[in-house]
Amino acid sequence: MSSLSDMPRRALAAALALCAFGTATHAADNWPSRPIRVVVPYAPGNAGDVTFRIVQQELEARLGANFYIDNKSGASGNIGAEDVVRSAPDGYTLLLGATNNFVTNQYLAKLRYDPAKDLVPVTVINNAPAVIVVNASLPANNLAELTAYAKKNPGKLNYGTPGSGTAPHLIGALYAQSAGIELVHVPYRGSPPAVQALLAGDVQIFFASAGISTVAGHIASGKLKPLAVAAPQRLPALPQVQTTAEQGLPDLVAGNWWGLAAPVGPDPAIVRKLADAVKAAVAKPEIAQQFEKLGLTAVGNTPAEFGAQIQREAAVWKGIIQKADIKAE
Repeated sequence: MSSLSDMPRRALAAALALCAFGTATHAADNWPSRPIRVVVPYAPGNAGDVTFRIVQQELEARLGANFYIDNKSGASGNIGAEDVVRSAPDGYTLLLGATNNFVTNQYLAKLRYDPAKDLVPVTVINNAPAVIVVNASLPANNLAELTAYAKKNPGKLNYGTPGSGTAPHLIGALYAQSAGIELVHVPYRGSPPAVQALLAGDVQIFFASAGISTVAGHIASGKLKPLAVAAPQRLPALPQVQTTAEQGLPDLVAGNWWGLAAPVGPDPAIVRKLADAVKAAVAKPEIAQQFEKLGLTAVGNTPAEFGAQIQREAAVWKGIIQKADIKAE
C-alpha cells in the first residue's frame, strides 16, 4: 500500500491545493453565519455612519446576517483602522474607512500599519465629490471669479476645515496648486464650527467633502454660495452648479469616499460575495436616491477596481501633500 510519502510531489501539492480550495469554498458558502462588526473609525453620527445605515438593511437581507457599527475614533481614524488590522481575517470584522484611512494618512503621520499591505479592499460604497462653497458676501459667483479674486488678493482668502490633514484641507491645497493661488488654511475641530466660521465671515471658503448636509440649508437660505463641484459630472442635488472641469480646472477632481476593507488574509470568495452584495444594494434606485439627496454618488466597484483606485489616488495625493508640506494634527 502506498503512503503519502510515496506520492509524487506534484500530485501531493495538487491534492493539498484541492483540499484547501474545497475548504475555502465551503467557508465562503457558510459565510456569514453570525453578526458582522463594521468598525467606523470616527465618532458616532459621522458620514460613515450615515452611509452604512442607508445600505445596512439591504445588505442584511441579501447576506442573511446582522451588521453592527462599532465606532472607534481617534488619531484621524488610525485607532479604528489598527483595530481592524489586528482582527481575525474571517470576514466578521470590516473597516468602513474614508479616503484618508486608505490613501492620505500614510503621508501625514507615521502609522503602525500599512494600508496597502494590511488591508484587503472590498468595495467603495459611495463618493462625496467636494463642493466649493463661499460666504455670500464674497464678490465671486463662479470658480473663475473666485480664482481671479484670490490672485488679486494673495493670502487674504481663508478656508476653514475640520482640521489639519483632513480631506477639505487637502482639497484646498489641490485647488491652490491647480489654480496657482495662495489660500490661508484655518483648521477647526470638526465641520460644524468651520461652517459657522464661514457664515460669520471669519473664513471665506469651505470645501464640503462629506456630502452637502452641513451646507444645504445655508445654500437654500442664500447665506452661502456653491461655486463648483469637483467631480466629472454635476450633482443631482445641485444641478445648477457647474463642475470644476466646466469652469477650466479639469485637474481639480476630488472628494471623500467611503469604502469597506478586511484585515489581510480573508477567503477571496468572501470578499467577492460582500462586494457583490454592496454593488447590488447601491444599485437599487431608492438607495441611490438617498445618496443623491445628500450630495453623494453610489459606487459599488469590484475589489480589484477599489485596489487600483487606492494606488492611483495615493500617487496623486502624495505629491500634493509633499508640495504643500501638510502635516496631520
